[in-house]
Amino acid sequence: MSDFDGRGDRGGRGKDKKDKDDKKGGARRTFFRRRRLCKFCVEKIDYIGYRDVKLLAPFIPERGKIQPRRISGVCATHQRALQVAIKRARQIAIVPYVTD
Repeated sequence: MSDFDGRGDRGGRGKDKKDKDDKKGGARRTFFRRRRLCKFCVEKIDYIGYRDVKLLAPFIPERGKIQPRRISGVCATHQRALQVAIKRARQIAIVPYVTD
């Protein structure tokens, strides 16, 4: 077989997993990340109101941006409702666009 037939473990990133395990002297541990649950689903909140500043404030950091789902841990349905509520609250000046 030729060197460039596309078979084998050539062209990968780094060494094989077997080589890494041998150096450390055992099997590698897998990192367990706990699944983040949606705050609104857990507390069974159906409506996210734009007037409720205490509910909206944790999702707006100091710079005034809306936190993304991967950081806030909110499900897609509630993230969309949260986004609309924050934007409505900004329009009527309950929540600031940017903090100084």
